[in-house]
Amino acid sequence: MRKEMLINVSQPEECRIAIMEDNVLEELYTERASQNNYAGNIYKGKIVNLEPSIQAAFVDFGVGRNGFLHISDVEPQYFRQAGYDPEEIMDGNIPGADIDDSDGEGAPPARRRRQGMRSTRPRFKPPIQEIFRRGDEVLVQVIKEGIGSKGPTLSTYISIPGRYLVLMPALGRVGVSRKIEDEKQRRELRQILLDLNPPKGLGFIVRTAGQERTRRELSRDMAYLLRLWKVLVKRVKNTPSPADIYEESDMIIRTIRDIFTEDIDTILVDEKAAYERAKEFLQLVMPRYVGRLKYYDGREPLFHKYDLEKEIAKIQCRTVPLKGGGSIVIDPTEALVAIDVNSGSFRTDDSAEDSAFQLNMSAAKEIARQLRLRDLGGVIVNDFIDMRRESHRRKVERSLRDAMRRDRARTKILRTSPFGLIEMTRQRIRPSLKRSVYEDCPCCQGRAVVKTGESMAIEVVRILMMACQQPKASRVTIRVNDKVAAYLNNKKRRDVIHIEEATGTSVQILGSEGLFPEHLECDCRDADGNAITLSFLQEV
Repeated sequence: MRKEMLINVSQPEECRIAIMEDNVLEELYTERASQNNYAGNIYKGKIVNLEPSIQAAFVDFGVGRNGFLHISDVEPQYFRQAGYDPEEIMDGNIPGADIDDSDGEGAPPARRRRQGMRSTRPRFKPPIQEIFRRGDEVLVQVIKEGIGSKGPTLSTYISIPGRYLVLMPALGRVGVSRKIEDEKQRRELRQILLDLNPPKGLGFIVRTAGQERTRRELSRDMAYLLRLWKVLVKRVKNTPSPADIYEESDMIIRTIRDIFTEDIDTILVDEKAAYERAKEFLQLVMPRYVGRLKYYDGREPLFHKYDLEKEIAKIQCRTVPLKGGGSIVIDPTEALVAIDVNSGSFRTDDSAEDSAFQLNMSAAKEIARQLRLRDLGGVIVNDFIDMRRESHRRKVERSLRDAMRRDRARTKILRTSPFGLIEMTRQRIRPSLKRSVYEDCPCCQGRAVVKTGESMAIEVVRILMMACQQPKASRVTIRVNDKVAAYLNNKKRRDVIHIEEATGTSVQILGSEGLFPEHLECDCRDADGNAITLSFLQEV
């Protein structure tokens, strides 16, 4: 399998990174220069409001909108302000610290207690109003971008990623990512970290990229993170809140750091300055892979050469065709994402049960791919074609889980429900790709439908009746879409004439193809040409 990373930054307003596997687009990351990206950044903020009813605080961290800090994301060291001793109330793991190790730190709480291990999650949380007061300063990290009217989600559990390690000051011990499953390798990595003797009180996690790394490579990454942490501590002490303490790297460096693996054969960059930045980073962090970085200077745009522009355009389509027939239909809503599997023209020589099973297996892989490409998150409901055999249902569930394993967002998949649905959740860190690229249509206000010409004509007649009955009304001019005007001047002409005769008001209907299908403008004037305000229009 040939894997390539394509980095397109020929347009300064946008950076796009695609991961290709055998010329198939598997992952896509897009970032606009005009969009503020705060996820991963660390700020020194100030508590501006407390909401005991939801056990949350709102924090001004200097970006123009307040962040949301829930009690579950407050690190135990802050409990001292409320008179609690963190040493006495610890039990469990830090939220979001994706760790586990062979010595039992990922074991259930009861097992940890039997083994006499010290844990890092509070047994209980004091009320947030006892921990903070308005005006208190707090060090926070953005863990989720603001979506819609919601502000960014914050946490006091700080984590700073390196290439192979993650520094977590609140952890206080070393650990290994759960995704590294080989027990022998886990023990070796943990022992290497212990031998490196990290400073007391600081914690380190070995990332997935850290497996099969040498002691020297891990040591160099730890030294880099410690130097960075010392700089951040000085900033925290010397800078008044609200203040920016640490910003994540740009998307090119961040993606190479987090996603590049030794099985990626080539990194192609189509802009010279970005190429030099990536080269400098690789020489510093992964010198053995510098030779895989290439500068693309071809005349044909990079994404066009790999036929990606058509593929990216298809990502936004509601219907996704499947090989051999059939399709999946993806409908994102405010609260969840609904995905429906349709058989279409898909047929096999086997029974209907086997046909449904084969199509569902194909759909499961494509659903996982589309969720990654579209960056859809929240609650996701998958409606597969009904299958009677329990073994087939289990295999489809397993296929979906296997396909989602490569997803870097956290996911949870439930078993098939009695209605034949597979419900799942996917971590939402930032708005979906669709929200980043598109905005609500001014014609339909994001509903994806507009009123018919007949519906608009009926509405116009109602408004005409009220406008013509206004005191001193002499002339009313209606401006609508050309299709609505044609309907009014033909099929509703008799109603319009009746209104004119009953009220003694002149009515003029003007249509234009350039107006929105639901555009309605009503201009009412008296005999002297003075405008008459129509209060009922302002209420609509």
